[in-house]
Amino acid sequence: MSDIQIWTLVFVGLSFGTYLTIAWRSRVRETKGFYVAGQGIPAVANGAAVAADWMSAASFISMAGLIAFLGSDGSVYLMGWTGGYVLLALLLAPYLRKWGKFTVPEFVGDRYSEYVRLIAAVAAIIVSFTYVVGQMRGGGIVFSRFLNLTIEGGVAVAAGVIFLYAVLGGMKGITWTQVAQYTVMIVAYLIPAWTIAQKMTGFPVPQVTFGQILDELNALSQEFGLEQYTEAFAVRPQLDVFLVTLSLMIGTAGLPHVIIRFYTTKSVRGARFSALWALVFIGLLYTTAPAVGAFTKLNLMQSVNGVAVDALPAWVNNWAATGLVTVSDSASTITTLSNDPASGADLIVNNDILVLATPEIAGLPAPIVGLVAAGGLAAAMSTAAGLLLVISSSVSHDLYFRVVKKPTSDSRRLLVGRIAMGAAVLVAIYGGINPPAYVAQVVAFAFGLAASTFFPILVLGIFWKRANAVGAASGMISGLAFTGAYMIYTLEVFGTSSHEFLFGISPEGIGALGALVNVVVTVVVSKLTTPPTEHVQEMVEELRYPARRVTSPVAETE
Repeated sequence: MSDIQIWTLVFVGLSFGTYLTIAWRSRVRETKGFYVAGQGIPAVANGAAVAADWMSAASFISMAGLIAFLGSDGSVYLMGWTGGYVLLALLLAPYLRKWGKFTVPEFVGDRYSEYVRLIAAVAAIIVSFTYVVGQMRGGGIVFSRFLNLTIEGGVAVAAGVIFLYAVLGGMKGITWTQVAQYTVMIVAYLIPAWTIAQKMTGFPVPQVTFGQILDELNALSQEFGLEQYTEAFAVRPQLDVFLVTLSLMIGTAGLPHVIIRFYTTKSVRGARFSALWALVFIGLLYTTAPAVGAFTKLNLMQSVNGVAVDALPAWVNNWAATGLVTVSDSASTITTLSNDPASGADLIVNNDILVLATPEIAGLPAPIVGLVAAGGLAAAMSTAAGLLLVISSSVSHDLYFRVVKKPTSDSRRLLVGRIAMGAAVLVAIYGGINPPAYVAQVVAFAFGLAASTFFPILVLGIFWKRANAVGAASGMISGLAFTGAYMIYTLEVFGTSSHEFLFGISPEGIGALGALVNVVVTVVVSKLTTPPTEHVQEMVEELRYPARRVTSPVAETE
């Protein structure tokens, strides 16, 4: 067993032991604790949990890799995923917390009608399944490389651990586990970044110093047949950059597993401060990611430039064993580099390995490699647990409790929720083994689906009294159908063949247009049909004033 494997086992073992201990000590026996942590989480802790929930495998594992190969165009992920929190804090979080229920579909049901709630529950399941596939894939990549497992075995192990602690503690256990996971994640991300910045520039603050290497990075990129790293719109057309950024922003604000986090705070004020703390914690990683992408790509190109195939550095062979790095059989020396398997380049490097491989590429010691592996697993598991809880709550609280067996006991709902979580894990394992794209891209698809379904009806439901059930149902179905159909059209999913992008719009950006379709349909249909009752309109009016108490039109059956 190599030093890297030993240190990986040490850090992964310690972190997993911590997570499971927290979950066991936080285990719950009632639905309020399982779904919203008893609404007693302090704002700072909730902010750290939100950050861990948010900074998924896409952020930790894949985002810097995408930035490395997309260059300037990779900023869409930084702008979209952070800008969305501003929208969430201003337009949704405090109002939904004031409503005081368990789930996003529950707000939709109270605001519009029960059949709209069912549509929202199904949409939440679709969005969460799409998102959780990326997390399972990320966990599988870490286990595959560092513990000598296959990708399939790595996905299965990651899923088993996530299921165990999510089922034990529900939202309460997940919240405090995510606080620990954020700590592991941010330490694992920053230490290599600081070390490499010091090594390459003489100053250990990557956000400040990575600009010093950009000229050299541009020159090497061109030497390898790539676009200049700093050239804008070199990889994506300007329209697509705008649409992807917008889709990620409004998708962020509409993600059920993020919104539900603000139901766990003690008050509306706590929800606002949770969003503030979350932005602070997220900013530590998101301001570092561009530097990690630049430093790692430069190190990568320098380590393989003109090197004979039989003399490549050890990290190439280590990752080639996972199938995520490929060396051309016809090449004698490395002169071309790509992340596209169809490019025919001498060296093909999967986006998803760059952050995990950063310490090895830079020649850092084995303990740092093991720490990064533990951080990658923390990122994948923290988000996956929140997504599984959304799926569980949608099935048990919004479908079973409302449709199949009403009323029912707390214990019955918890049992159904845990069974739903187990079924979701099995489906997510299959998706993690057979993903339709890179981790960050799969996650971006989930954001597009959330943007086209939830964000419009939530904002209209809070700020436009005239929005009614028929309009909301029509808008959600139209937005989801439009966005989902375009993704299937452009990707190889469900046995379909991929097609060229229409007008240069990628499947990651189509959610912004799907949201527009949702808004237009909702407004037009609402205008043409009967307005909501006076009571609902009065309730919406009260929702926007902090001093007023909101009385839901639908009584909760316990």
